[in-house]
Amino acid sequence: MRALTFKQGIYLDENKSLTSGKALQQASRPELVVIPMVQHIGTPCKPLVKKGDHVDLGQKIGDIDSFISAPIHASVSGTVKEIRTVLTPEGKLCEAVVIESDGEDHLAEGVSPKGDLEELGREEIIEIIREAGIVGMGGAMFPTHAKLSIPEGKKAEYLILNGSECEPFLTGDYRLMLERSEDIIYGLKALMKAIGAEKGIIGIEDNKADAIETMQKALTGEKDIEIKKLVTKYPQGGERMLIKAILNREVPANGLPIDVGVIVNNIATAVAVAEAIKKGMPLIERSITITGHGVNEPVNLVFRIGTPIEELLAQAGGLKADAAKVIMGGPMTGCAQADLQVAATKGTTGIVVLTENEVEEFDPQPCIRCARCVDACPEFLMPLNLANYAEHGMVESLEKYQVLSCIECGICSYVCPARRPLLHNIRIGKAEVMAKNASSSRGEINEE
Repeated sequence: MRALTFKQGIYLDENKSLTSGKALQQASRPELVVIPMVQHIGTPCKPLVKKGDHVDLGQKIGDIDSFISAPIHASVSGTVKEIRTVLTPEGKLCEAVVIESDGEDHLAEGVSPKGDLEELGREEIIEIIREAGIVGMGGAMFPTHAKLSIPEGKKAEYLILNGSECEPFLTGDYRLMLERSEDIIYGLKALMKAIGAEKGIIGIEDNKADAIETMQKALTGEKDIEIKKLVTKYPQGGERMLIKAILNREVPANGLPIDVGVIVNNIATAVAVAEAIKKGMPLIERSITITGHGVNEPVNLVFRIGTPIEELLAQAGGLKADAAKVIMGGPMTGCAQADLQVAATKGTTGIVVLTENEVEEFDPQPCIRCARCVDACPEFLMPLNLANYAEHGMVESLEKYQVLSCIECGICSYVCPARRPLLHNIRIGKAEVMAKNASSSRGEINEE
């Protein structure tokens, strides 16, 4: 099987051997969970419970009447201790429901199997996914039901499952492919049926040969699903990169995968879909890798949503004496955390702890115009210019040169010899452009 890839990108030290050989373990049930009402891209949920209420495992505790949103569910049974404002791992403020566990894990009414997949219709599957609160679990957290709702005039020919897990250190999806291949295929079939896709493809990087073999065995007898081997390169897991590598189709600037007949989902998302249909269980737990040279016992866990990261680190043997930085997510796209009481969410793929020897303080230097960021950018942008426009508030130039096409992979900052904070500035620029567009939209609505 020839390995496929995309243009540009970079090759990174994988650092996956710390946990790649370790099976997923069930994390211990937390005594207290802090469940943010924002665990998705889109409109925040409103709490459906109040202080003092008793909640059951899997009970819906947050929702809102908005298409781009996803319900939130209780990950333990117990008593609502309070509703308070918290910081998300991304540094945003939002409401959160704090639940004190009663240790019972009493299932909520309605948490039950949803029937045979063969008998479920497309709209029924999408509704099950919506009510289960499933979002993109590769880190993007886009509501899955919204992604599966194909716009009129569009057709989904392919459903691609992203099994590349290209971020260094992370191995949660890899372990899912080894340990839950049947659920992955079940979830993939459900996703294909929901969008009417004729073909399913699972893309897996060639550094996961045993995962490719395991998934191929699980696909015995399946005619409409195949495996595609991918070159191990970052960011191979990006939607546009996957589509280019596997199908040689290019998603247009400011376009979406559906514009070229494709929907992309994550391996963990497929498992969550299988759980929602087979058991009726909403998204209340997920896999995570706790790793890095700054923890004593790197591990792959399945944890309850809302568990403070301090507790998860404790289940990896705790921090070493020289631990210097805790990153929520992978080292390329994750966010460093200032408070270990922050709760892990639906989008938390990993916790990476770096040591003092791996963390360096430095002052950015002037750009030397080497163009390394341009040569590596997988979206064929000019990061040095975009970062400069952002620094100087040049919103029109940011729009003109497609700042919203940036996937925030972090390559530009990684390769920059002058240590310029390119991605940081570009993120600010993207926020300014989106704020301007939102303001314009509000103005149009008011005029009407």
